[in-house]
Amino acid sequence: MTETDIQTVIEPGHFRSVLGHYPTGVCVITGADEDGTAAGLVVGSFTSVSLDPPLVAFFPDRSSSSWPRLRGSGYFCVNVLADDQIDLCRRFAARGGDKFEGIPYRLSRRGIPLLGGVVAHIECAIADEIDAGDHTIVLGLVEALAVERAAGPLLFLKGTYGAFAADT
Repeated sequence: MTETDIQTVIEPGHFRSVLGHYPTGVCVITGADEDGTAAGLVVGSFTSVSLDPPLVAFFPDRSSSSWPRLRGSGYFCVNVLADDQIDLCRRFAARGGDKFEGIPYRLSRRGIPLLGGVVAHIECAIADEIDAGDHTIVLGLVEALAVERAAGPLLFLKGTYGAFAADT
């Protein structure tokens, strides 16, 4: 019997509970649909991938209704949320409604919404999408990036939001 013949059954709740002990940063992925209407979704699964070429990745749920809306433009922006932006996070995590109503943002040169007050913006061209179980791996080729505000990032750990307390 080979390793590939062995099937391990992991209960989803246990999987989530154990991995929930590892903190993740919280980001809002923004873009525009084919009509130019702003769209966005919250992700807690964002990572740098490569320096040369500069690549990042995030992992939207395959059941997301927002990711299909904004992928059509071929571009997206990773908005790294600050630790005081929990309300913004909750707004973009909710289904339906105009998530951008009353929210400060500006448009990039590609027409991608850049949210106000975030820690950083990372603007990307979609380089690839890879099926990965109940999620998709989206690779982005970084075209522009900037730190917007010297604030701590919003973190998610054990089912709750919080901030990072650094030793000084």
